[in-house]
Amino acid sequence: MTLRSFLCVMCLAGIVGGGLARAGTNDILIGLDGKITYGPEGQVNGAPGNDAVLVLDISDPAKPRIRASLPLSNSLLGPPTNLQITPDGKLGLVANSVVHVQDGNSWKPVPDDKLYVIDLTADPPKLIDTISVGRQPSGLSISRKGDLALIANRDGKSVSVVSIQGLTVKTVGEVPLEQQAAAVVIAPDGKRAFVCLNLANKIGVLAIDGQNVTYDKSMDIPSAFNPYNIDITPDGKYVVASNTGAQKNNADAEVIIEATSPHPHVVDMMTPGTGPEGFAIAPDGKTAATPLLLGTAAKDSDWFKTKAGELVLMSIGTDGKLTVTARAPLGGLPEGIAYSPNADYLYVANYFEKDLQVFQLTSGKLTEVGPRLKLPGQPASMRAPAR
Repeated sequence: MTLRSFLCVMCLAGIVGGGLARAGTNDILIGLDGKITYGPEGQVNGAPGNDAVLVLDISDPAKPRIRASLPLSNSLLGPPTNLQITPDGKLGLVANSVVHVQDGNSWKPVPDDKLYVIDLTADPPKLIDTISVGRQPSGLSISRKGDLALIANRDGKSVSVVSIQGLTVKTVGEVPLEQQAAAVVIAPDGKRAFVCLNLANKIGVLAIDGQNVTYDKSMDIPSAFNPYNIDITPDGKYVVASNTGAQKNNADAEVIIEATSPHPHVVDMMTPGTGPEGFAIAPDGKTAATPLLLGTAAKDSDWFKTKAGELVLMSIGTDGKLTVTARAPLGGLPEGIAYSPNADYLYVANYFEKDLQVFQLTSGKLTEVGPRLKLPGQPASMRAPAR
């Protein structure tokens, strides 16, 4: 091969390799909330203006790096699933649940209705659109085909239906629920979705036909107190609703639902511990994991106050049952959690310490690797690409 031919090949490889690296399939989104801090009396609301969304590159899963930071509003108030990347890695969606407005000498949160659209193929990634959805958009879910997103709206008591066509994202409908909705997950076949009706302590079932989404209240499934996060196994057989309503160091429940029958129903319940607000199922469907808040968000005077959270790894049985296989210490107020594409690494973000912990998974065990990655703000949410 001549030198000229070699250089041409290397140039082409660089272009292709660079394109793949920038596509976002090895990215994770992290939302940083700069408005809410914690003191001796617990949560303190502050002025807006310091939020951001990070794009984290995990091409080397043991050594994640920040490849972009966008100054976009997002909030700790809601499940840490208000953002997600399309399966092809081209777009990131971020829902902003609330904005802070001045109320005398203090600040208070009021519902927002914004969905940010980020082009992850750009170098660096950039905001390309902002659209309106329902009031107080919280958890969202992107379909496996990548052509549809559903967004659970707490104050709107609805689910927004969002179309995704290439880089074009638009709201095409809203499904009324008559109840607050905290989080939602779309089944892998794209025919159903399951939504956390958090104040009703139930899971709603949505039927999907293209962009037509309907809700049948008669199919509501009972859950434990405050179902706040939800995920589904890659084969679509089981939905797991993570509940956080027991409060004050009482153990919370993971509710396992058989998802494929004409009438989805609860088949098992277990508890990993207290405060499983973050929750995720691995891309290979073999494990699930949750960072427990424990008492890290409590007042200093509360009897159940703790300084650190805890990561819990669980195996998923063929019957959908969850079994704890490992635990590991975390920082304070651990919220977001995400798996690597091959399900061999876990990432957990600590709000108080403003850092990211990386764990390697081997035979159902957890090993923390490398130094913690310092983040330029307080991580409130984190999500990998839809699968």
